[in-house]
Amino acid sequence: MEFPVNDSEFPFIRDKHIKYCTRCLGVLPERCQSIDSSRIVTAFFAISALDHLNALDKIENDRQHLIDWIYSMQVTANEDDPTPVDFGFRGSTTCMISENSNYDLCDKAHVAMTYTALSTLVILGDDLSKVEKENILSSLKDLQLPNGSFRPMNIDCENDMRFVYCVACVCYILQDWSTIDVEKIIEYIKESRNYDGGIGQGPGLESHGGSTFCALATLWLMGKLEETFTEKELNDLKRWLIFRQNHGFHGRPNKPDDTCYTFWIGASLKILGCYEFVNYSEVSRFVFSAQDEICGGISKLVDFTPDILHTYLGISGLLLFDKGKPLTHPGLNISQRAANYLSKLHKQWKLQS
Repeated sequence: MEFPVNDSEFPFIRDKHIKYCTRCLGVLPERCQSIDSSRIVTAFFAISALDHLNALDKIENDRQHLIDWIYSMQVTANEDDPTPVDFGFRGSTTCMISENSNYDLCDKAHVAMTYTALSTLVILGDDLSKVEKENILSSLKDLQLPNGSFRPMNIDCENDMRFVYCVACVCYILQDWSTIDVEKIIEYIKESRNYDGGIGQGPGLESHGGSTFCALATLWLMGKLEETFTEKELNDLKRWLIFRQNHGFHGRPNKPDDTCYTFWIGASLKILGCYEFVNYSEVSRFVFSAQDEICGGISKLVDFTPDILHTYLGISGLLLFDKGKPLTHPGLNISQRAANYLSKLHKQWKLQS
């Protein structure tokens, strides 16, 4: 696979990135211990990156093992325990209740883990037949707050646009929006729009590239984008996004360019139909300059240590380019190949219903 634009000074080191992503599915270095509770997200980034690199064959022998591991993270009903269960996927085996503990606050489903678990299963070609769809969808209802936003878990914790997006992806993948209040979500997004055209994590919060993507992708997946904003509001939003490019993209005014916004800003522009205003050669050069030429992987900034999040978002963002058909699905943040497979599943479910 070749990127639409390469660079003679910073050539794209595909083979090293493949090795880096494969390593991230194994034992991580000690400095990564803080993300151990969300290993299912790490797996999504690594596996989806391999998919974008047309290198899923590198983990073909482990495919069923990976699918089984993901399903082992599913929070399911326990016949011997009458306590209500919050259904979905947990982030890691480290979150599970130990034999010596009757209760663990972390052993709960989390919407970000559920979204990435479902996405990874789709990427690996699973038919989602073991997913407890009705239970997961029912649990989403309890996570929605009166203002339309969502908590990630059924405890008293943070709520913002990130989890609105994760819930939207779960509903889209499972093809059922009936358990959540879509109109309240739309109002929450409209109230989070700012004077500068961008969208914050919530009402009154600063416009941000990540939250703007989450809001736009949510509306797009729901088929509600055009009816939510006026033409002027959409033009203001496009302007705000286009002005986020220096060489690469940054998430807020006066912040340095960051490789992860290659996707967050790029996908937002793709959703709005104005990606042609991107100086793609400058974006790709910025991302290529952040590669680790020895170990593989892409870092947040030049000369930083690479990580799997920025590796994946840098790669998927570059594959939004319109030369031919973009290889990244801008709404779900998976490959177009995986999105096409999901569409086939949706058609099968309709025939079976």
